[in-house]
Amino acid sequence: MNIRRFVLTLAVIPLAAMMAAQGTEGRFIPAGKPFLRQLQQRDSVLIADQLVYGCSLEGVEEGTSIMLPDFSEGFTDGVEVLTPWKIDTLKVHRGKKGAPSKYDIEAGVVITSFDEGEYNLAPIALLKASGNAPADTLMFDTVSLQVCTMPVDTASFQPHDIKGQIRYPVTFGEVLPWILAIHLLALIGIAIYCIIKLYRRRNDPQLQHHDPAHIVALRKLDKFRSDKMWAPEKQKLFYSGITDALREYISARYGIGAMEMTTAEIFKEMKSTDAPSELLDAVRELFETADFVKFAKLVVPDQDNAKVLPLAVRFVTETYQSEIESEAEGDNKNR
Repeated sequence: MNIRRFVLTLAVIPLAAMMAAQGTEGRFIPAGKPFLRQLQQRDSVLIADQLVYGCSLEGVEEGTSIMLPDFSEGFTDGVEVLTPWKIDTLKVHRGKKGAPSKYDIEAGVVITSFDEGEYNLAPIALLKASGNAPADTLMFDTVSLQVCTMPVDTASFQPHDIKGQIRYPVTFGEVLPWILAIHLLALIGIAIYCIIKLYRRRNDPQLQHHDPAHIVALRKLDKFRSDKMWAPEKQKLFYSGITDALREYISARYGIGAMEMTTAEIFKEMKSTDAPSELLDAVRELFETADFVKFAKLVVPDQDNAKVLPLAVRFVTETYQSEIESEAEGDNKNR
């Protein structure tokens, strides 16, 4: 709580000036012993330890003026004052029926000593005045301060150089996160390697699995089984898809560059193959009809469209069978 609620005048003045300010009508009142409290709790006070030296007042009425001694320019020899006075409110006693409140307060300074020995601290004289009444001086007794150093065994003491930085052993708990992180990075690296390897294998023509030519052709021809493809606006797509599937099959089966040839060039080359002449004539008619559909916008009747897909499938299956038979004959001759 802020001390300004009840202190009208708070001043820090030299002790001699305080005595003079008291006047002849004031009283000197013994106020007991001050407190001496360590900031670092130990069994004894060591050199450079800091302590709070001060006094406590109980029942100070609201409106009381307090003057504190000035320790900034000097204290007991061998003892130094580190901070100015600090006042804290410990407890508030509320007045009844308009009576002024009373406060329990504590005032102190932080002191220290850098020399071993016993010191009698300077007494604390506190000037207190309330209203128009004479100021009273509260006199607190002196306190003894014993400052110690760490004892040194001079018989066995040997001076040593400054020690280096202590290296503590590494524990398993400290290493475990690094082990897990390394394993995780290794797994991620393996996964990335496998993905890249799989991607390259899928896109490498030498490693790709190729189905036989007749399987590929029959699979493509199967997409055109619906009679919905016979509609006039879809016939170009229908005939182009079937002839393209047959061109790819002819290129793979007979080694003819059918994809870049005209209809006449394809079947000129096909005459020298083992394909049945009757079947070749029917397929040539199919290719010619397709050319008229694609380039002359010919509309083919449904009864003719129904014959196109079975003819294409028949061509693939019969020529494939002839290939199997020729391979079987070759095997028999080799035996």
